[in-house]
Amino acid sequence: MTDVSSSTVRRNKPAAWQRFLPFLAWLPHYPKSYLRGDLTAGLTVGVMLVPQGMAYAMLAGMPPIYGLYAATVPLVLYALLGTSRQLAVGPVAMVSLLTATGVSTMAEVGSPEYIGLVLALAFIVGAFQLALGVFRLGFMVNFLSHPVISGFTSAAAIVIALSQLKHLLGIPMPRSEHVHEILVAAAQNIGKTHGLTLSIGLGAIVLIQLFKKWRPAFPGALVVVALSIVAVGGLGLSEYGVKIVGEVPSGLPALSMPLLDWPSVQKLVPIALAIALVGFMESIAVAKAMQARHRDYALDANQELIALGMANIGGSFFSSFPVTGGFSRTAVNDQAGARTGLASLISAALIVVTLLFLTPLFYYLPNAVLAAVIIVAVYGLIDHKEARHLWHSNRGDFALWAVTFVATLFVGIEQGIALGVILSLALVIYRTTKPHIAVLGRVPGTFFYRNVERFSNLEQRPDVLIVRFDADLYFANVNYFLDTLDTLAAQRGSALRVLVINAESISNLDSSGAHAIEELLRRFRQQGVSVFFVSVKGPVRDAMARAGLIEKIGPENFFLSNQQAVDACDQVCTGNEDELAQYALQTNAAR
Repeated sequence: MTDVSSSTVRRNKPAAWQRFLPFLAWLPHYPKSYLRGDLTAGLTVGVMLVPQGMAYAMLAGMPPIYGLYAATVPLVLYALLGTSRQLAVGPVAMVSLLTATGVSTMAEVGSPEYIGLVLALAFIVGAFQLALGVFRLGFMVNFLSHPVISGFTSAAAIVIALSQLKHLLGIPMPRSEHVHEILVAAAQNIGKTHGLTLSIGLGAIVLIQLFKKWRPAFPGALVVVALSIVAVGGLGLSEYGVKIVGEVPSGLPALSMPLLDWPSVQKLVPIALAIALVGFMESIAVAKAMQARHRDYALDANQELIALGMANIGGSFFSSFPVTGGFSRTAVNDQAGARTGLASLISAALIVVTLLFLTPLFYYLPNAVLAAVIIVAVYGLIDHKEARHLWHSNRGDFALWAVTFVATLFVGIEQGIALGVILSLALVIYRTTKPHIAVLGRVPGTFFYRNVERFSNLEQRPDVLIVRFDADLYFANVNYFLDTLDTLAAQRGSALRVLVINAESISNLDSSGAHAIEELLRRFRQQGVSVFFVSVKGPVRDAMARAGLIEKIGPENFFLSNQQAVDACDQVCTGNEDELAQYALQTNAAR
């Protein structure tokens, strides 16, 4: 069977039942040619999930077995409900760190109370994501601008890596999300470094990196885990002070209701909202990248929210901490040949087999190796190239990146991303209150008009001022609009007879904008200056009509092009109003 073309996907909109249950679009007519790729990808990602899941559980402050629990039910639910066919959902470093950061202030890490709060957190995260998807609010992730995401991710990756120093060095260190506190604690305890533990951890990092460079799709981390278990168990290294995972329970997680008492829910809501948005941002970014490579299916951002929400809600009933789509496993999933969600179902099946039969094998797994798995995984999240690019291309965005980066490192994970979002919104507000305004001049020998500050030798008449306002005209920028026009008019002085407003970039006009136009007419007419409007869009003309502006401006003062308005200026400047009305009637007849 051949692949469905992208044009076919666009022509044939999925039925309602396929939109809400996306697996019905591929499972009933599953092509046999896809099976080999899905099987290979599912097994490959499954073996990656074993060490990564246990490592990320440790990062989240949970016993390692919970990382395997988080790689079962959530994977199945996403495979059935998600619209991306390559996205690999499960435990990820960023969400695990946010989980530990938020819940560690409420209970002792690893305690039964802590575990209960983390499972409740997964439910609340899922509820937020589900609600955002149902009410089609996926656009909210747009408040996380790219510089904020890059700065936050880079700083969080550094915090995650440094938080593993205690396992890598084998020294006691208090849990902290502040980089300076981690470094101070490491320096104070550096003399207690356990050499054998450090050797195992560094060796694991080198080997995993070599495997990644040699063959990225190869489960190098699992091989390193296996080798370390054999070495530690065979040589009895745990008796020499090497910390190991110890007994790992076998069997599937039991069905249980998350503890959702109201006081705990109130405390968990802020971190749950952060995880819901950050998790969706990470997931949708990699899902879009995968869909762009394949284009044989459509990606629905709101359905993705629903799928992630159900994955987290369903997982919380089976001892899962919050999950989302991950960058590295998704890339491996795609490289290994995944074509549908069956790959994720196979990965989940492999984790189930591991839980049922293989957990005793992890008894001698060193904590230093799990730390190595985390450090290697997050190293690629440090985006120093983006920082250099922003420095050269946009200093404002670089400042946004730098503030988010520094705040995340030294103030806190939650505070860093919150500050980044606030600064992003502030920047949006600032830019919309002071949009671009261009004075236009005519290209000699043509009817084309361009920005006089960008092109030389443009023709400008001293008695005509043509201004293009490059934004919607609404309450936030009306004062800037009026003040700028006053300034530009004052530069022309008494020679100015006609002001032409080119409205081709104005798509919306609110009541404040309508009042601003009334004020504009009053000010300029008092000075004996006529006001023309050019290229007014339909929705803006409708708003003007509702506000009674068409009559106040005068239908004869609307034109289709800059040149028509300039030609009409000749009648104004000569005082021949009858000729102006006749000219306007002719030029507007085509509307």
